[in-house]
Amino acid sequence: MSKIPVIGIGPDGAAGLSARSRTLLAEAEVVFGSDATLRLLPELTGERVPIGSDLPAAVAKLRGHLGVKRIAVVASGDPLFYGTARYLCEKVGPDHFEVVPHVSSMQLAFARIKETWEEAYLTDLAARPLDDVLDKVRTAETVGLFTTEEAHPARIARELLARGIDYFNVWVCENLGGKDERITRGELTDVRDMKFDPLNIMILKRKANRPDRQRVGAKLRRFGNPDDVFAQTRPKTGLITQSEVRAVALAQLDLNTGDVFWDVGAGSGSVAIEAAALVSPGPSYAIEQDSADYHLIVANAALFGVSNVRPVFGTAPEVFASLPHPDAIFVGGNGGEVARLMEACYAALRPGGRLVTNVGTLEMISSTYAVLKRLGGRVDVLLMNLARGVEQLESLRFEAINPTVLLRVQKGA
Repeated sequence: MSKIPVIGIGPDGAAGLSARSRTLLAEAEVVFGSDATLRLLPELTGERVPIGSDLPAAVAKLRGHLGVKRIAVVASGDPLFYGTARYLCEKVGPDHFEVVPHVSSMQLAFARIKETWEEAYLTDLAARPLDDVLDKVRTAETVGLFTTEEAHPARIARELLARGIDYFNVWVCENLGGKDERITRGELTDVRDMKFDPLNIMILKRKANRPDRQRVGAKLRRFGNPDDVFAQTRPKTGLITQSEVRAVALAQLDLNTGDVFWDVGAGSGSVAIEAAALVSPGPSYAIEQDSADYHLIVANAALFGVSNVRPVFGTAPEVFASLPHPDAIFVGGNGGEVARLMEACYAALRPGGRLVTNVGTLEMISSTYAVLKRLGGRVDVLLMNLARGVEQLESLRFEAINPTVLLRVQKGA
């Protein structure tokens, strides 16, 4: 049996197809596709089977025709990019299909505004809850959204502004490739009151060096909070100590009530803030040399309502002399002077104190391990490979987090 062609269609219908695709459609006795896509092909002679929201029913009909009639499936743009092809391949089996892609409307939208989409956050609001998508948007640099009649550009703009997320330029690309194509560019405040054709793609591009805003209404945990509840400096989002790594690091630090804690290279202060709840009423010092990050530590501490966080603006280890000796130190974001920094941290520790650091490259693992081994003898090393579950359509896949290594040493009594 020949494979079932899944053919991508552009807004110009059959005119934009290759000769082979037109032949496959002409020979098909049954053609599956959405109502909108089938309307682009008035010349079809085969039976038309609309694919609506009930995908399992469409799969059952398709299986009923297998081996009986010549079948074709048509889809908008690239059938594997938030299209029906992925679902059909999963439910019927990929060996039954041949995918013939067209230019995706998302690809066309980015081409129209002359922006790259290789690292953009792309999603379909027909498949994802709007609140989840808005949380992702908040920390993204570039965003491409397939909108819906319910989650339309004006509503998206209003929802973002209501969350204090006002740092994006926006484009709305309507009816791409059609005679009535229109590209609208503006601010979120411009778009929130505008009306657009239902067939559109919304693109968001972060303005230069604008910080993230915390997730509004998030329920805060004692420790191990999601990364995106912390405000983070752009373009450094993603360098925060991940929530799972943070939780394990805090366990390794073995913090007790009344301890003095240092977070060296604190960034947005996530470790220092969560440690503060564990050592209270003891102080948690967040040491940071970047001015923008220092102010984010202050803002994040206010969000969490922790009064015992002590932000320290300055360079390590020069600022150590003005601080009380710690019972535990976490070192994050260490740079080239590993030996000098680790030696100063270890020297500052009280007897029995714990030093934990996380590193992400082979070179840093090797050099940091060598220094800690020389200083404390035994070094506990933990490699963490994590992946978070992400739902797509009816499937669950895993999104990997960059591996990181935690190294721990304890000072002798």
